Order: sequence, then structure tokens, then C-alpha cells
Amino acid sequence: MGSSRSGVPRRLVRRRPAWTALLGAVLGYWLSFTPSLLPRPWLLQALAAAVTALIGYALGAFVQWLAGRWVTIDPRFRRWAWWAMAVGGPAAAVYITAWSVRWQGDLRRAVGMDPRLVWWQWALVPVVTLVLAGLLLLLGRSIRLGTRALGRQLGRLRFVSPAVALCAAVVVTAVILAGSLQGFLERGLLASVERSAELSNDLIAPDVPQPQLSTVSGGPGSFEDWSSLGANGRDFVSQTPARARIADFSGHPAMDPVRVYVGLRSAPTLADRARLAVAELERTGAFKRRVLAVMNTTGSGWINENIASPLEYMYGGDTALVAIQYSYLPSWVSFLTEGEASSAGYALFSAVYQHWRSLPADSRPTLLLAGESLGSYATEQSFHGRLDQLTASADGALLVGPTPDNPIHHHVTERRDPGSPAWLPVYQDGRTVRFGQTAADLDRPGGQEWRPPRVAYLQNGTDPVTWWIPDLIWRHPDWLRGRRAPDVSPDMQWYPLLTFWQVTCDLAAADTVPDGHGHRFGQLPVEAWARIAPPPGWTAADSRRLAHLLRGEREEQG
Repeated sequence: MGSSRSGVPRRLVRRRPAWTALLGAVLGYWLSFTPSLLPRPWLLQALAAAVTALIGYALGAFVQWLAGRWVTIDPRFRRWAWWAMAVGGPAAAVYITAWSVRWQGDLRRAVGMDPRLVWWQWALVPVVTLVLAGLLLLLGRSIRLGTRALGRQLGRLRFVSPAVALCAAVVVTAVILAGSLQGFLERGLLASVERSAELSNDLIAPDVPQPQLSTVSGGPGSFEDWSSLGANGRDFVSQTPARARIADFSGHPAMDPVRVYVGLRSAPTLADRARLAVAELERTGAFKRRVLAVMNTTGSGWINENIASPLEYMYGGDTALVAIQYSYLPSWVSFLTEGEASSAGYALFSAVYQHWRSLPADSRPTLLLAGESLGSYATEQSFHGRLDQLTASADGALLVGPTPDNPIHHHVTERRDPGSPAWLPVYQDGRTVRFGQTAADLDRPGGQEWRPPRVAYLQNGTDPVTWWIPDLIWRHPDWLRGRRAPDVSPDMQWYPLLTFWQVTCDLAAADTVPDGHGHRFGQLPVEAWARIAPPPGWTAADSRRLAHLLRGEREEQG
């Protein structure tokens, strides 16, 4: 208890929440269940509901504060309102939770998952939400209590008015919170993630054998030490398909593919790593192969094997793939804290292109580009975000799961042909760039020539990685207008701020759905490569056979 200047006691914290605050919390809980892009695990839904309910609570409390200054409510109406809240609030929470089971089932069915849910898990959603929201509310009230206490202490100074004391307390609290949050993120959470990522990067797994091929980094005669490749680099080179396996698929003699990878610890700067990559390419005879593909990695240095190996099978191993590592952090951390993806893409391609261009024109390998997610961003930034520079420098590109910051992707989507949707745009009649969620999409528009060099984007209508942009806070996105992607719920609507939060939550589930949805693309790169740079005599049946083979290999690997 505290006391006012008149000596009348006053509470520092209300005994119970404001009615409008609880109403806001119920509405926030309700809105958190509105259909989004992807089905959610029950615990993720509970967390999303808790945060949304707390935002609604804060808005409701603000409305109560404003109304209390001008509106007087009859006590009898107040009692009836509380009774209505006591009955209607829990009933509304139970109803929306039960109703969400239906549309969650619809979403699961749309992405090829079993539509049935574990009932007891979803029955726990309101309980877990209440606990989490209560803890967050307790934290918020503690901060408010501390701010008021500080304001009273400052108000005791003779030269400080109560209003100035309160404003000063708010500023001091904000500074302390901002500093604590920044310190927690930088020295706590991010530092912990970085330490964990560094340990994972350096870990040499016993089930990843060092290759004995001289055509791959880390093998005999390599300039790259096995330990310096990093975990994802070691995975990349160790998964090089054996030429006997390639020959079994093609029915013809095959070569050992070239895979060059330069790890983060191999050289101090990006430029040094790029030069080392070119030296490795020369050592392995990569510039004498039929195909040379520059592969840009995700933040942790990972390369999707579904993008890498199809070229090796298609060309009988007469290929070379090259990549460098610029970080060992997860992509989202790397993007927020380093921003080296664009520099890495430019450094690698520039070094490779300079040597490639010095070769006689009639003996150069076909030069291809590839990248997934942040790797696609790095690929586009290699050309300063200009499509004409990309097509003037390379013989084709495969960009998978583009991010919202990809400059070429943004340019092409914004300037798509009239009538084509944002999730599957047609750009300049598909003469150079095409988009696909399925193999058939890559043949759109029908009857139009796809001129080399060809650029293909693989993007799913339900991929939050592609659609997560701050503009969702205030702008209705084009991908929710008109005809929608077949796996996007017809019940999903755009709401200011709420849709941005829903898609943010979807990011956590982007890789938990089957191939062809979310941020998963399965063996679709086989079909894309077969259209971008098909070897002579390659057929649609060959693509299906290769996709089946690679799918089986991935299933064997777990």
C-alpha cells in the first residue's frame, strides 16, 4: 500500500485486472487462432496465443485508463459485465480452441499431413496459454511497479514536480530495459547461440568419413585440411556420389565429381577464402569439366544435397561444385548480426568468374549458379541485385526458397505480367525467369520459348521465409489477393499487425511440413536443373527416375 498526499491509502497494484483488459486478452487469444499459412504444433500455438493475449490485455488496459477519465459506469452494469466475463470469457476460449482443431485439420490436409490431431494436446493449449500469459503479465506489472516506485522517490525532491518525476522514471526504466534486453540478446542469447554453433561447426562426427577422392576438398592432395572445412563442409564433400553409383544410373562410364569447399577457418578473409577456392578448383581440374556450379550456402555453411547432386548424376560426374563458408551461425542469426552473405557471394563468384573468363571461350565449362534461402540472397547480391548482370555473366541459375530481401526476386515479382499472382508470377512472358511450386509450373506460360541463360525460382505458396516482410504490419499482401496458392487456406485473411505476427510464428514451423510446402522443396530441383541446363538427350523420364533415386537415398540417410 502507498499513500497519496492527502493521506488516503492507495494501491500500487490493482487487486484484479481491469474488465476491458480481460476483454482484450480474450480477443487476443481468439485472434491468435485465425488461420495462417501452416499448421502448428500445439505448444507453438500456446506460445503465440499467450503473446497475442498479452498484447490484447495491454490495449484493453489502455482503453480502460482512457475511459476512466471521462466515463462513469453504473455499479449494477459493472457487476453484470463481470458476470458476463466470468462466463463468456472461458466459454469463448474453449469454443475457439475447439474450432481451431477443424481448420488446423484443414491446413494439415492441404500440406499432405494427417488431419487428425491429438485431442489432449490441444486441450492443454488454453491452460499453457494462461500460465505463460500470467508469467508475462507478472513481469510487466513488476516493471510498472518499479517505475512507479522510482517516480515517487524522484518526486520527493523539492525541485521536481510529480509529472516530471514520473516522466523521468519512465525514461530511466526504458533505458534500463533496453540496455538489459540488448545485453541479454548480444551477450546472452546470441552469445549462447554462437558458442553452440561454433562447437557444432568444429565437431568432427565419427559417422562422416574423410573422403579418399583427390577431386574433393579434404581429400588426398587438397589445400584444405579436413578439420578446417567445418561440419557442413565435411557433410558436403563426404556426400559426393561415387562414380560407380552415377554409372549405374546413367548406364555409361562416369567420372568422380569435383566438390570444392573452403571453411571459415581456412583463411581470415572472404577474399582469401575465394582465392583458395579457385586454387582448389585448379588443383582438381574443375575448369576442364563440362559444368561448373557456384553454390552459395546458408548462414551455417549448409548446402542442400537435393540441389547439389542432381547435376552430378545428369552429367555423369563431369561436374564441379564450389562453395565457401562465411559463418557458422544459423541463417536468421547470421542475417541479423553479420550481413556477410552478400559479400561472400560476390567474393566467390568474382574470383571464379575472373579465372573462368580467362579461359578460351570454346573450352570453358557451363557456368551455373545455385543457392537456397540466404544462399539465394547471396547469389543475387553477387550481381548487385541486377538480373541483366546475372544473365550476362552466367549460363543459368537455380534460386530456391528466396528471402523477402532478395533484390532480383523483388524486382521481378513487382513487375510481373498483369494477371499473374505474386506467389507464381510470370515475368516478361517467361523468356528468362520462371517460377515453380511444381514441375508443371516451370513450363508456364505454355508455348513461350525459355531462352538461355535460364533463371528458375522455386517457391512455395505457404513458405513464410519468402512472405515474411515488415510491410505485412500495415499492407495487404498481393499473395493474399485474388487467386491463391492451392495450399493456402481460403479462410486466411489479412489483418493489420496480426497477420505479420501469424506469419512470424509460421517461421518456426516452416520445416515441419512435407516436401512441396513451407520451406521444403524435396526433389523439385531435379526438374528445375533439367530445364535450366539439360544435358543432350535428357528426357522427362530421366528426371522422374533421378528424383526417385535421390528420394530413396535421402530416406536411407534418415
